[in-house]
Amino acid sequence: MQRYFVERSHPARITGENVHHVRHVMRMKVGDQVYLTYPDGASVVAAITDLTEDEVLLQELYPEEQQKELPIQVSIACGFPKGDKLELITQKTTELGAFEIMAFPAKTSVVKWDQKKRQNKQARLQKIAQEAAEQSHRQQIPTVRLLDQDITSRFSDYDQVLIAYEESAKQGEQAILAQVLQNLTAGERLLVVFGPEGGFTPAEIEKYQAAGARLCGLGPRILRAETAPLYVLSAASYQWELL
Repeated sequence: MQRYFVERSHPARITGENVHHVRHVMRMKVGDQVYLTYPDGASVVAAITDLTEDEVLLQELYPEEQQKELPIQVSIACGFPKGDKLELITQKTTELGAFEIMAFPAKTSVVKWDQKKRQNKQARLQKIAQEAAEQSHRQQIPTVRLLDQDITSRFSDYDQVLIAYEESAKQGEQAILAQVLQNLTAGERLLVVFGPEGGFTPAEIEKYQAAGARLCGLGPRILRAETAPLYVLSAASYQWELL
């Protein structure tokens, strides 16, 4: 069953680009059922009652009971990577349950965006996040933010902050991520920060630690910039949804 994120209205309705998707991609008709997810995360099963070129009208049938979101809020922040890696990171971390996706200019980031390019890129990534949330049957769309400054000022917004650090992995550190995931309680917020391809400089690491972040390894292997966030979210899902 297809899922659409919509605003609350009476009767329920699908508007905008999703009307084309309902009519011409999915070829739905009156009586077909879909999931509707509202901005507060509530979801219902609804049946189509009418289709026009501008909107699809629906009748709510019953609430969706299964919870699809991680019990903890895992936010990721990546130093700007090269090429289109942010698109891959956004799509896959959304599918894996990320609550928030941020990127920022790290010292070794090669990518440099002016304000206009950053805004356009953020809008594209937010659309990718919505499409991935619909495909994976999320009940929330992660917020995507491309920052114009270092991430440190945001650390105080979270209950725990971890820095995925290559040198910690090389030294065999394997316990901190597991400990943090085990000790968090439902509803708490975790931020995990990842470097770009060139990693973090010693000065950045010192600054992050001074701001209260902890360094952690991600197993014995060195992961690419686009792989490391997927590792963390998979570990969070295992700890909170499978054990």
